[in-house]
Amino acid sequence: MIGCYPGSFNPPTVAHLAVAQAAVDAAGLDRLDLVVSRVALGKEHLPEATLAERVGVLESVAASRPWLRVAVTDARLITDIARSYDAVVMGADKWRQVNDAAWYADEAERDAAVASLPLVLVAPRGDDRPDGVRLLDLDDAHRHVSATAVRDGAEHARGWVLPEAADQHRSER
Repeated sequence: MIGCYPGSFNPPTVAHLAVAQAAVDAAGLDRLDLVVSRVALGKEHLPEATLAERVGVLESVAASRPWLRVAVTDARLITDIARSYDAVVMGADKWRQVNDAAWYADEAERDAAVASLPLVLVAPRGDDRPDGVRLLDLDDAHRHVSATAVRDGAEHARGWVLPEAADQHRSER
C-alpha cells in the first residue's frame, strides 16, 4: 500500500516526520511519498526555498528511511494529488481546507472530490481532532509544531526543523 503526504515542507519539521511515521505505522503503508506541488495551493505568497532546494532537502530526509520517497507534481488540490494513491496523509488544518468549498467550483464538485479520496489519515493539530476520518496517534508535543512558526523565526520553534534542513533554513533567514 502506497500513501501520499502532500505539503510544501518549508521547512520540513520534526512533526512532518512524526506524522509520516505514524501514518506508515497506522495503515501498514509500504511506502509514503512526500508530495510537493510546483506551486503550493494557498502558499503562493510565501518567500521560500526554490522547488529544487526543497526537494533536495526532502531527498536527504528520505535517504535514511527506505519507506519514504519524494515526488513533485503540478497538481495543487490534495484531492487531485491523492488520485493514484491508496492513502492520503494530512494535518487537521489541511482536512478542513480539503472540505472548504472555496477551493472548488461549487459544493457538488467539492463533494465529488472528497468522495474520491482514498483512505484519509489525519494528524490532529492543537485541539483540532476532526470527526469522520482516521486520526493518527501523534505525540502531543508534535500537535503544535508549525513550519509557519519556524519561518517566522519564533523562538519556541527553534528545535522543530529537521537536521537535514537546518543549513538551508539558516541561509534563508
